[in-house]
Amino acid sequence: MILLQSPSRFLLQILQDRVLSGEKGMDIDCHTVEFDDVRYHIQFSMRNPKSMVLSVALPLPPPEAILYDGLPLGAIEAIKAAYGPVVQILDPPKDGFDLTMKINLTKLPPDEEQRNAILTQIASVREVVLGAPLKVLLKHLASKTVAPNVDKLVALVHRPNESFFLAPQADKVTIVYPMRFQDSIDIVLATSFLQEFVEARRTAALNNVPSCMWSPAPPLELKGVPAEALNANAGFVTFVVYPRHVEGKKLDRTVWNLLTFHAYVSYHVKCSEGFMHTRMRRRVESLIQALDRAKSDAEKLKKLVHGGSFARLSLKNEGN
Repeated sequence: MILLQSPSRFLLQILQDRVLSGEKGMDIDCHTVEFDDVRYHIQFSMRNPKSMVLSVALPLPPPEAILYDGLPLGAIEAIKAAYGPVVQILDPPKDGFDLTMKINLTKLPPDEEQRNAILTQIASVREVVLGAPLKVLLKHLASKTVAPNVDKLVALVHRPNESFFLAPQADKVTIVYPMRFQDSIDIVLATSFLQEFVEARRTAALNNVPSCMWSPAPPLELKGVPAEALNANAGFVTFVVYPRHVEGKKLDRTVWNLLTFHAYVSYHVKCSEGFMHTRMRRRVESLIQALDRAKSDAEKLKKLVHGGSFARLSLKNEGN
């Protein structure tokens, strides 16, 4: 199994190149898109070589997801806590984006290791922003409390017009994913993958990981959710997270894995589909080679039979 990495490689490469180039370099104005329709716009000008502007567009939220000034719950506080004086939030953001940040390169620490850690954190802005509400709820779980002013069922956006749901309690948090896929083959593969995923959880080596369940119908935790939010063609996956899963350094890893679970499944479904296509092509090629060999053997036999000439004998010829 392959887990997706939090930092955007594209963003991290640009940030590192910008820091290493110092006073040299060139103007930058580029756009990039990551999985689940998270878009970035990076701007840099040699007229102001000590700063960069990064704009982020999040997936289009569904009606059931609640945002605050266009951002998830706790996103502003998470940005300030993660980046400190290095990043300044610009209000309002650029047109077409949900967040615009000005990165002050002069505020980066002089130590190379610390500087790279900050740059990696900036390249992980997707996790910082989209994972902010999830982190708030799981932090309270670690202390066995429930976050104040939070509904019994919270919808968090993770894909365009799609959300997953959290039911926070003092001793556990239940997370439910409606699994949707567009391609009919992906639906079949994803359903099989998720059922095997649940079976794998039952092995003795995975006793300490969050419990996992799959069902074709919405679980009871989603009672009262609008029907359009429950339109899942590959079933529903439920995780139950306990305080031991979010202790200390486990928190960030748990947040990222839950935030990108659908992308994780999609990635492995596409890999499985590509693997099967490769096997099918190899099988077809081997059959074609076998047919070609059989054809060449038949042609050789035909030439052997018809290649010689025979003189026709008659009784007159025999008498002579």
